[in-house]
Amino acid sequence: MPQEIHFNHLAVITAAISSFVLGGIWYGPLFGKQWLEATGISEEQTKNSNKGKIFGLAFLLSLIQAYNLAAFIGPANLQFAVFAAVATGAGWVATSIGILYLFEMRSLKHFLINAGYMIIAFTLMGIIIGAWK
Repeated sequence: MPQEIHFNHLAVITAAISSFVLGGIWYGPLFGKQWLEATGISEEQTKNSNKGKIFGLAFLLSLIQAYNLAAFIGPANLQFAVFAAVATGAGWVATSIGILYLFEMRSLKHFLINAGYMIIAFTLMGIIIGAWK
């Protein structure tokens, strides 16, 4: 019989916000210029983009990730939550990005920026979800 899943919605929303904030720092002051160079996107393109659509959908996707991670972690302790989050970021997301980037012939630099962000974002979300039991 399937086990009922309970969410701490405040923890999940906070985890999603943490991922979103990390993205602003990661793709801004930390690696913004390198990321633009690796993607071939110009600063003018970013200025002319639909920021409401991009940020709104990015937050929605972060929220989906956080709920999915919380369901995966379940009622486990902080230690398992961190392990599960690192395994998700490094073992599923980063490797999936890596496979796509190999076939798309994207640079190692581009991979490291994006995969690094995902590993840290999932780890941070796992810490928040696991600590907020």
